[in-house]
Amino acid sequence: PGTYPRPYRGVLRAAVAVCRADGLWGLQKGLAAGLLYQGLMNGVRFYCYSFAEDAGWTGYPGGTVAAGAVAGAVGAVVGSPAYLVKTHLQAQTLSAVVVGHQHNHESISGAFKSIYQQHGVVGLWRGVTGAVPRVTVGSAVQLSTFASAKDWVCEHQWFRKGSWAAVLAGGMVSSVAVAVAMTPFDVISTRLYNQPVHADGTGKLYRGFLDCILQISNKEGLLGLYKGIGAVYFRLGPHTVLSLFFWDKLRNV
Repeated sequence: PGTYPRPYRGVLRAAVAVCRADGLWGLQKGLAAGLLYQGLMNGVRFYCYSFAEDAGWTGYPGGTVAAGAVAGAVGAVVGSPAYLVKTHLQAQTLSAVVVGHQHNHESISGAFKSIYQQHGVVGLWRGVTGAVPRVTVGSAVQLSTFASAKDWVCEHQWFRKGSWAAVLAGGMVSSVAVAVAMTPFDVISTRLYNQPVHADGTGKLYRGFLDCILQISNKEGLLGLYKGIGAVYFRLGPHTVLSLFFWDKLRNV
């Protein structure tokens, strides 16, 4: 602390700083890559979890947690290249407010091409060691708390079983749990994805997942793993509520 500039001091000030540097559209940087990532990751994740439910695996003790974790891990691997590009594009900005390494991609297609030309197919999955724990934990917490919270409010007759209100209530409880559980993994995966790399594709700052945890804990303290939790909730809160709501309703059509 005190040894580096802090252009972003909180969610609202960060939004203002981004708008001043990159304009209002700067808040939507990496949108196409983000949509691609969500489509790949959540499409695979929800499919795998629904398959586990239909097979009756979630009915066993701890089944919802296990199914959510496995579904999240598979989705993370499939969506990792898109998340890599998204992180690179979102970090790019003017020198006045630069935070982290700048990869200077011109577009989403240019980013994929540049990474592939420099580091091959393996380079597109750089940082996946941070993504798998992140989505595994987040998915296990999200889907298990959603199912439990939805059943709980119905059992206590707060809302009717199968009603949209019960689904929204489950989603809101799940969103808080996900933000708390995922933030440390979000910090780690962002650092791993966005760090500069050597010619052979190895990171210049962190050797891997465990090394990243140790460096952050030693240099920034344990609270360093919760940097940006406000921004994480502003993103994951609405995303969790809406995605779970539409997923629950559409699969029962």
